Amino acid sequence: MFTTFRNAWKIAELRKKILFTVLILVIFRAGIALPVPFVNVSLIGSMITENSGDVLGFMDFMSGGALSSASVFALTVQPYINASIIMQLLGVAFPALDRMRKEGPEGQKKFNKITRMVGAALAAVLGVGYYFLMRNTWNNDFTMNGVMYGPGSDLFSQIFSAVVIVSCFVAGAVLLMWLGEQIDTKGIGNGISMLIFAGIISRSADLITTVKGSMERAAAGEPQIYIYLPIIAILALAAIVMVIVLNNAERRIPIQYAKKVVGRKMYGGQSSFFPIKVNMSGVMPIIFASAITTIPATIIRLFNPAADSFWGKTLHAMSIQGVGYAIIYGLLIVAFNYFYVAITYNPIEIANNLKKNNGAIPGIRPGKPTSDFISKTISRVTLIGAIFLVVVAIGPILLGNLTGVGIQLGGTSLLIVVGVALDTSRSLESFMLMRHHKGFLE
Repeated sequence: MFTTFRNAWKIAELRKKILFTVLILVIFRAGIALPVPFVNVSLIGSMITENSGDVLGFMDFMSGGALSSASVFALTVQPYINASIIMQLLGVAFPALDRMRKEGPEGQKKFNKITRMVGAALAAVLGVGYYFLMRNTWNNDFTMNGVMYGPGSDLFSQIFSAVVIVSCFVAGAVLLMWLGEQIDTKGIGNGISMLIFAGIISRSADLITTVKGSMERAAAGEPQIYIYLPIIAILALAAIVMVIVLNNAERRIPIQYAKKVVGRKMYGGQSSFFPIKVNMSGVMPIIFASAITTIPATIIRLFNPAADSFWGKTLHAMSIQGVGYAIIYGLLIVAFNYFYVAITYNPIEIANNLKKNNGAIPGIRPGKPTSDFISKTISRVTLIGAIFLVVVAIGPILLGNLTGVGIQLGGTSLLIVVGVALDTSRSLESFMLMRHHKGFLE
């Protein structure tokens, strides 16, 4: 991979793309350092740090600390990701949207415009929710004391500060959508993934802090940590290798195209294959499952139910330190993995396309038998990918609870970082291959 980047830097056109991508990422990190007006950043940071196991803690990690600093990019690309998922679901429910997406560049342009509008609406909802959650957490009487402060305590000042705060959040989210699209068109790699990648990499200092704290605990009377840290490092390297292998792993279904004679020439007859990736859904099931499983911790912080009550016992059993959390987390990952693959692959459409192109799977009749075979194969491969995601996501949680070292989000960040790095490397290789392709006369 490093050789690929070194060779890519030698090409002037590709070097401009890389520098443009780096410039966008620098703008993204600069925006994270810019807080919105009328917000007490220190109290916001302490609120999220003390409750790192809830939705806000997860969003703060994915945003590279933008949420805890109450910056203009606090919502990051979460509204756009949710809007993309909603549009995919609506495409299944409303065939007109699906046809629009498949109508070439113009149809895709309209589809992306609708997605951006839905993303802006979701950003407004999340911005309002974030605003009231900050206020309710510290002051339930809706005064301007506590987290937020403004030019005065009268109703007009409160409304004015609320509008400014929410507007900044929405504007930051919309700007990030635009920056991500600029990377798609003028840079290298997937824009949204690159922004998430930059946010996670920026939190690498947290790893140093965790290791330093673990060493201090070991020196203070917990010598077993000296054994835990090398084991965790070895398991982390093994997990990286596992992620790389399974991200590239695929099940290839052989395809044989029939021969046909047109005039004096014979066409077709070649063999090909239909690839089914083991990890088709990437890290999306983990992100969805993490957002849902952190809801109990958020409810506990908002409503503070009695520990001996039914709801208190149920919610505390689903906390990030409990066994119930790991079980539900794993089941949700499997469910979301199957769901994401189901809306991405349509076995009936694949079978019909093969039949139209005179293609067939050896030993399988065209039509319904072919779609059933593809559906069964996808289901089995999806199960392997889901188990892989569960191991990578739950492994650090269980290991962190056993050793006492806080690595709960290691699996999610590892998948995102390695996946984006591999995709970017493949994009560079494809560009260089296309540019240096030798023609028939050479």
